[in-house]
Amino acid sequence: MTRTKLPKVGTTIFTVMSQLAAEHRAVNLGQGFPDFDVPDRLVDGLAEAMRLGHNQYAPMTGIPALRDAIAEKTERVYAHRPDAEHEITVTSGATEALFNAIHAVVRAGEEVIVLDPAYDSYEPAIELAGAVAVHVPLDPRTFAPDWQRVRDAITPRTRMLIVNSPHNPSGAMFGAADIAALTDLLRDTDIVLLSDEVYEHIVFDGARHESVLRHPELRARAFVVSSFGKTYHCTGWKLGYCIAPPVLTAEFRKVHQYNVFCTFAPAQHAFAAMLREAPEHYEQLGAFYQAKRDAFAAQLATTRLIPLPVPGGYFQLVDYSQVSDLDDAAFCRWLTIERGVAAIPLSPFYAVPPPGQRLARLCFAKNDATLEAAITRLQAL
Repeated sequence: MTRTKLPKVGTTIFTVMSQLAAEHRAVNLGQGFPDFDVPDRLVDGLAEAMRLGHNQYAPMTGIPALRDAIAEKTERVYAHRPDAEHEITVTSGATEALFNAIHAVVRAGEEVIVLDPAYDSYEPAIELAGAVAVHVPLDPRTFAPDWQRVRDAITPRTRMLIVNSPHNPSGAMFGAADIAALTDLLRDTDIVLLSDEVYEHIVFDGARHESVLRHPELRARAFVVSSFGKTYHCTGWKLGYCIAPPVLTAEFRKVHQYNVFCTFAPAQHAFAAMLREAPEHYEQLGAFYQAKRDAFAAQLATTRLIPLPVPGGYFQLVDYSQVSDLDDAAFCRWLTIERGVAAIPLSPFYAVPPPGQRLARLCFAKNDATLEAAITRLQAL
């Protein structure tokens, strides 16, 4: 009988809760996908690219026009222009990029530090590389890192540190002090940084996203991962990219070419045009989602759920302790089946969940009618 290589892995919680929502006709605020339209300009660009015949394999690293547009956009936003030929690789979504980065440099027996709660794709990729995920918990309410605890977790076997800002599931963000601490922590080490920045443009209240790409000492040792799906409301297109220095990009591409080789060609042409012709989309994305965040928080105030602060991203954590003493997995099942609103429990994002934590994640990347329908049901709790 075959022995599993991933004994701790079952079906992802996002799939489980979405299936449960469909079975019980619940309003799905669980899985993180928008239910509103992709920008018309992008849809038209995709259709035009297909009509023009861009339907065969793209270059392995991504079409030159898109890599050039990414370089220009990166310079516009972060005052750093990566080399399009040697530092930018287009991938089939950010999750592929995360997998590639881990497998590019992490060897069997090495360690990767993960800050919990963490996106659930990190640890399986680490384990498939034969390495060990070392979990360091964030503050259970603010989700801020304790950099001394991270430093204490470093051993001679530490190969990589994974960070995520804006953070999924909490929306917490790094500030200047975090960047300074992170830089000091990694200085004089050989540790590679993997920075998951898929919510980079969804930041609120005038804050600045502290991309690793802004900071020369960090970007010299980092894979930085971005997502077109998150930025342009088209998660089903599965397109992302990774920016890394040439020596890391060379290793990244070795994995990429035997993983998917290349990605959806017509969409690459559409994004190349969109980046150049409509920068206002990503520049105004924070304001677009901030309005949704604020309206949803105001609506939640009419329920017994207590919303936590959301500095970035499109997820709202709620404290449900005034509603139920159930653990988060049981509560989210109950909420979906009995009250018709699907949420995501936080425990799957942890190796060891904090005892007594009563938090669930709701996605507000939804149209007004969806959110209002959910609130009506939540008001009955």
